Amino acid sequence: MFGVKTLRTVGPAVCRRGASVLWKPTWTQSRTRSAAAGQRVDIGGIYPPIATPFTQKEDVDYQKLDENLQKYAKIPFKGLVVQGSNGEYPYLTDEERVEVVRRVRLELPTDKLVMAGSGCESTKATVVMTERMAGAGADLVLVVTPCFYKGMMDSRALVHHFTQVADSSPVPVVLYNVPANTGLDLPVDAVVRLAQHPNILGLKDSGGDITRIALIVHKTKPQDFQVLAGSAGFLMAAYSVGCVGGVCALANVLGREVCELEQLCVSGRWEEACALQQRLIEPNTAVTRKFGVPGLKQAMEWFGYHGGTCRSPLQPLSEAESQQLRLDFSTNGWL
Repeated sequence: MFGVKTLRTVGPAVCRRGASVLWKPTWTQSRTRSAAAGQRVDIGGIYPPIATPFTQKEDVDYQKLDENLQKYAKIPFKGLVVQGSNGEYPYLTDEERVEVVRRVRLELPTDKLVMAGSGCESTKATVVMTERMAGAGADLVLVVTPCFYKGMMDSRALVHHFTQVADSSPVPVVLYNVPANTGLDLPVDAVVRLAQHPNILGLKDSGGDITRIALIVHKTKPQDFQVLAGSAGFLMAAYSVGCVGGVCALANVLGREVCELEQLCVSGRWEEACALQQRLIEPNTAVTRKFGVPGLKQAMEWFGYHGGTCRSPLQPLSEAESQQLRLDFSTNGWL
């Protein structure tokens, strides 16, 4: 259905740097349907990492999800990220995770990509979940860094993990670095090595370190590796150093405005882009680091979407927090 990068030979299985020994994989020919097609997937563009609406009893509210999807289909997104951090995926059962992806693919126009979060803590579980997400209709998978044993998740462990997943995945893989949630930064050297894998297309980096993002873009240019900014708060800066798009929580609320910022950057209208970017920083921070998913869901309600309740143990905003959230949007002219 979709393709991957051309297979490359990367040399010996072991390389030395100083006194340390780094494991370096020798890629084998991918046996996925995407490899067979021989085409490259362009993932450039804007993706909202959609929220999962719940009923008051904390069941997935598929009717409200469908209504959100109908509205998102009218916005010029490249696609949707489903079962990312904002989808509360750690609180869903495996069956719920897969069913939400299946429902999204069924309702979303076929010209929009579905990037499904398939990361689990173990490699074995991630391989299985990745296959299930592909079976549910995902065009690509977004695989977060395993982090429970983060002290042991060095480059060797992470390269091995993502390699095993990508080797067996029926669809292309996008790496997911989100240190605010995992407490772990995917090392740059690991990203550079993984970029050589024929079934790993790119990276979503939510860390916000533009120097690091620029370095990854620079070091992976030979592989035509695609980097997505993980937040609307630094989207303009990310485009300026070579990113191709963004997975932005704020796009759940101000989708057209985030897409407008993308177009301003792509067309080189940097002065206009700067003005819009500045107005998006405070509301973006409010629905991410400041108030998180509960803040995002509250803002969605104000802008005509269904956010609804969170699944416990996440709690709704207090009255004071809700007032501050509204202020962050209103003082920038959005409410």
